[in-house]
Amino acid sequence: MERTTDFLLSRRRMLLGGAATTAVGLLNSSAAFAKAPFLNTQVAPFYRFKIGAFEATVVSDGPLPMGDPAGNFLGASKEELGQMLRDAFLDPRTAPLQQNNLIVNTGSKLVLFDTGMGASRLFGPATGHLLKNMKAAGISPKDIDAICATHGHIDHIGGIVADNGKSHFPNAQIYMPEIEFNFWTDGEKLAMTDPDYMRPFITAARKNLLAHREKVVFIKDGQEFLPGIQAIFTPGHTVGHTIYMISSEGKSLCNIGDLTHHQVLLMEKPLIEFRFDTDPKQSAQSRVRNLDMLATTRTALLAYHFPWPGYGHVVKFGEGFHYLPVSMDVAEVG
Repeated sequence: MERTTDFLLSRRRMLLGGAATTAVGLLNSSAAFAKAPFLNTQVAPFYRFKIGAFEATVVSDGPLPMGDPAGNFLGASKEELGQMLRDAFLDPRTAPLQQNNLIVNTGSKLVLFDTGMGASRLFGPATGHLLKNMKAAGISPKDIDAICATHGHIDHIGGIVADNGKSHFPNAQIYMPEIEFNFWTDGEKLAMTDPDYMRPFITAARKNLLAHREKVVFIKDGQEFLPGIQAIFTPGHTVGHTIYMISSEGKSLCNIGDLTHHQVLLMEKPLIEFRFDTDPKQSAQSRVRNLDMLATTRTALLAYHFPWPGYGHVVKFGEGFHYLPVSMDVAEVG
């Protein structure tokens, strides 16, 4: 009986030992398969959807790191701003902005809304990717017929021309209000402005707009200057800031430019002011009035600085608004 027990115990130890050896082998085998390198890349940043019969493509120019939110969003305490960001599961120490450039193919015109930073590194090295990402999206700059500028800030018109003065979009006309063009190309203003803020903005505007003055077409408030594209003046962020209503077959999308810069801070509390506003009080009133219009009419929007791709809806929420991003559809557009 004792020998039988010893035999069974020895057999059990052998089986357990074999199982352990097999497990170690499997672990080692798994470790071998886990040695693939980190890729550290993202998918090409473009996204397509339809506006009625129009085809829309959002293309990124790259993010703008903006630093401490309290330095740019004014009228609320640092603690209040931080709590709003934490409540939205965002980092309270920073409020980066995206650059979502909209391209609309109407069937007869290929229309680009704003052009990004171009070669400027005023806001760091992560910008200036519009042309590369247009190529990834299968869109050639020479095929662009029209550039609709929401306003003359460097992150919206900085990509019109290359450093050598040649146009990146040689066949495009540039549409904007006359008051906006005149404000940012005024050479006398350049001589008496603060170099820490306005000087590089005016320098960039003069470089990109004056180089192709003959291609600039002035538009008026309410004008449908291209089929299915209407200008709506929303002054305040700049003197001639303009948003664009794009409509086809009963569907509409409003390209809101810098009507609001942040999906939480300037939506939930739309009377907060933004550091780069020309007239902060007027900007806040334009923001409230037009966000209310978009919420009431249930019109989709494309926000230049919202999280990629900046496509969604706005609804009234408390004393302000709430942004609801559209669920991105990965099916082919057709």
